[in-house]
Amino acid sequence: MSGGRRRKGTRNEIESSAHQREPAVASMVEEASSDGPHLGREISWREAETRLDRLALGAAGVTVVLWASAFVAIRGAGREFSPGALALGRLVCGTVVLGLMAWRRRTPLPPRAAWLGIVASGFLWFGVYMVALNWGEQELDAGTAAMVVSLGPVIVALLSGWLLKEGFPRGLMVGLVVSLVGVFVVAIAAASGGHASVAGVLLCVAAALSFAAAVVIQKQAFRHASSVQVITFGAAAGALACLPFAGQLISQAATAPLSSTLSVCYLGVFPTAIGFTTWGYALARTPAGKMGATTYLVPAITVLMSWAILGQVPSWLAIAGGGLCSAGVAISRRRPALPEAYGTTSVANAAPPPPIDSQAKGSTVRQRRRGS
Repeated sequence: MSGGRRRKGTRNEIESSAHQREPAVASMVEEASSDGPHLGREISWREAETRLDRLALGAAGVTVVLWASAFVAIRGAGREFSPGALALGRLVCGTVVLGLMAWRRRTPLPPRAAWLGIVASGFLWFGVYMVALNWGEQELDAGTAAMVVSLGPVIVALLSGWLLKEGFPRGLMVGLVVSLVGVFVVAIAAASGGHASVAGVLLCVAAALSFAAAVVIQKQAFRHASSVQVITFGAAAGALACLPFAGQLISQAATAPLSSTLSVCYLGVFPTAIGFTTWGYALARTPAGKMGATTYLVPAITVLMSWAILGQVPSWLAIAGGGLCSAGVAISRRRPALPEAYGTTSVANAAPPPPIDSQAKGSTVRQRRRGS
């Protein structure tokens, strides 16, 4: 591909892409170089980034599907459990599973520098978000609640671009706009058969705000701790915050039907334990703004699950909105083309692209080895 046909990314796009992935991509390039230059195989920094992006995209996909199913499960379990009791029951199950996973992997305690971010993000996401969402879904149907909560990624993109210095790449902003249009289209389709509750909408907006703040704080915590540490101890912090609802949980669980209790357990094991683990893996390898935009797929999948499980047939308008959500996510995840200087090289001499800062010196894989 000629240099004249490749679109060169802007300064902020390239800087965000290179600095965000440098440790993981350098490790991948170094592993390839260990095979020896005699193999004649070539690998570029760009190729290593593409491989890493596919893994992060797969993890994000699992997260999106599980979180979409959570809206349907919350709608069902909310008939028997109050918002706080449902949040506590979900977090107890999730924390137990996460704790077992961490114990099996012999995960140590997080470093001291990570605790503030872990506790704060755990309180906001596992505590405030879940209670507000559960309460909102008592006033709204699952599809409409998913639409309102999906406004959160807009706030994530703005906060991460400002506070985390991830910038505002053109592709991200265009994708956000397209996805936002899709969200409103699906919201119109979901609410066309009834009247939305103002209280329910406000509660879901509060959930979206706490979601956005937690994502940005989590990103800072990932600088000091692994995704397993952040998610596991964050869930524990959220469970502790919800302990005042323990009395409600015990009394309501004693009278709730088995199906509702199993829904609470499902929410704890799958959307919480597994879903947040895959989210943490992807967020640690992807800019927070792009990860937030990926959750725009949740409303469309929620509508489809409501159709399959609850018998609610989506309208053509809802399908069109879901298509816009998917298109926006695809646009937001497009990576800027790196300059030709970052092109292909042999594995023996493969090196990461130098930082944009002219005063910083780029280091090759061999220099990394000598410095270790």
